[in-house]
Amino acid sequence: MKTPSLDLALIGNGTIGALVDPLGDIVWGCFPRFDGDPLFCSLLGGAGHFAVELVGAVRHEQEYLANTAILVTRAFDGAGGAIEVIDFAPRFRQFGRMFCPMMLVRRVHRLAGHPRVRIRIRATSGYGQATRGITWGSNHVRFVTDDGGLSVRLTTDVPVTAVLEQSAFLLEDTLTLLLGPDETTQEGVAAIGARFQGETSAYWHDWVRSLAIPFEWQDAVIRAAISLQLNVYEDTGAIIAAMTTSVPEVAGSERNWDYRFCWLRDASFVISALNQLGVTQTMERYLAYILNLVAEGDAASLQPLYGVTGTRDVTERIVGTLPGYRGMGPVRAGNAAALQAQHDVYGAAILAATHAFYDHRLVRRGDVELFRRLEPLGAAAAARFDQPDAGLWELRGAMRVHTFSSVMCWAGCDRLARIAAHLGLSDREAHWRALADRIRDTICRRSWNAALGSFTAAMDGDTLDASLLRLHDLGFLAADDPRFAGTVHAIGRELKRGEFIFRYVEADDFGPPKNAFIACTFWYINALFSLGERDEARTLFEHVLACRNRHGLLAEHIDPATHELWGNFVQTYSMVGLISAAIRLSKRWDEAF
Repeated sequence: MKTPSLDLALIGNGTIGALVDPLGDIVWGCFPRFDGDPLFCSLLGGAGHFAVELVGAVRHEQEYLANTAILVTRAFDGAGGAIEVIDFAPRFRQFGRMFCPMMLVRRVHRLAGHPRVRIRIRATSGYGQATRGITWGSNHVRFVTDDGGLSVRLTTDVPVTAVLEQSAFLLEDTLTLLLGPDETTQEGVAAIGARFQGETSAYWHDWVRSLAIPFEWQDAVIRAAISLQLNVYEDTGAIIAAMTTSVPEVAGSERNWDYRFCWLRDASFVISALNQLGVTQTMERYLAYILNLVAEGDAASLQPLYGVTGTRDVTERIVGTLPGYRGMGPVRAGNAAALQAQHDVYGAAILAATHAFYDHRLVRRGDVELFRRLEPLGAAAAARFDQPDAGLWELRGAMRVHTFSSVMCWAGCDRLARIAAHLGLSDREAHWRALADRIRDTICRRSWNAALGSFTAAMDGDTLDASLLRLHDLGFLAADDPRFAGTVHAIGRELKRGEFIFRYVEADDFGPPKNAFIACTFWYINALFSLGERDEARTLFEHVLACRNRHGLLAEHIDPATHELWGNFVQTYSMVGLISAAIRLSKRWDEAF
């Protein structure tokens, strides 16, 4: 048995996503969508996985094809045999819309010698509770459930007997495996695989070509941008926080959560990052997702997170059928944080929509009607800014008036005032500016601690929180405001461990944190840059880049001593932080030559 790690590659297409280990084994993949039942779950100790093995392999190489989400794994045996496995999920425009089926494609090429390969596929259902039943035909194997649930079909030109018996065979040329809907293909699998690869490659090349990337760290930014796009659910525009559930934040901590849902806060940061890179369609689709949430429910009772379809029901339960990452349970499906009061969500929703009023690239720009639909969110923010909540760290055992939540409520009202001015609605501008000013005055009076020389995590408190590093980015404080410098330097003194910033250091529901939340270090880098401390910011940034896995991807947390990645993967918050910091720190294109 292999010891699981997060040295994984992400493939996907906006409908499904999968994680592939360094040997080319698919160890995690949910069907029919991101939050579905994991067909492959060996990452969390289950039996489900999908491997293409070279018999007698002594060495492996793995990389993405440049500027794509197409993964290549090469294996070499000790007798001169070598194979190449190309993995991807089809994504390209067809018939005027995005074609992104519930399908994984694996193409296996002989590179040298006389390689013998073995296909090992074991599909599970019920979160690893049962191995799926099998039926087969002349060129396919069906994986079915006893309860009549979703069936999937592996269509292939590999001998079906070899798949069923997991027996080794000589690879002569190229083989194709299509894992997807239980439907008959209309072409030969080899032709489909080749065509889908070409179309998908062309799509990603065109997509990357349109990005407005910084001059420095281009490859890191491109990979981060692609990973963010893979976390966007194409059908609704929802953006999930990560592809996985229950990868612990730290070993044996039970800080195991399901991140396969759309957090309004996280998604607003993703939208901001992608918008900086020129990806406007994602913003438009997410805005439609947000407006549907508002239209279908009470704007004054937004949840912190929703399902990818917009459902409010993401009930959390313990999954007893999977032992967990390295046996470190519990495994959870659903997330009870949806029931929490997190008052920053109102500001997050407004911030995500604000771009629509100013970006002239959009087909449908923000207008008075959209503004009116956002105002109830602002009213909710104004009513809650000084009320206790669970905060952005989703504390389950305590409620406080978190400063970050209050600042986000201020940001929502501030943006509504600016939008009203932009639309020429002077009476509404005055209304929202008065509310924003009142909120700001309260925060400055109750969250500033003169003895610490810093803003504090909660009103009338005396502890620090890394979210305060965003006070300038959100427009709450000017970069030259001494209170901002005081807050940044206090956080550097109190929350920095090694080269990483912790989100907080006091004990919470599970004891004191032991690993660093990666996004916080990027926030610190951005804050240092804003203060003019650019050399230190660049040094820290390069250090974090060196901690990415072999594919340039980051999880949620990192061990500050060993640099091992922990937490759900790939974490959008972390990749957003990378993009934001790279854009700020990079030389301008006109300075580079």
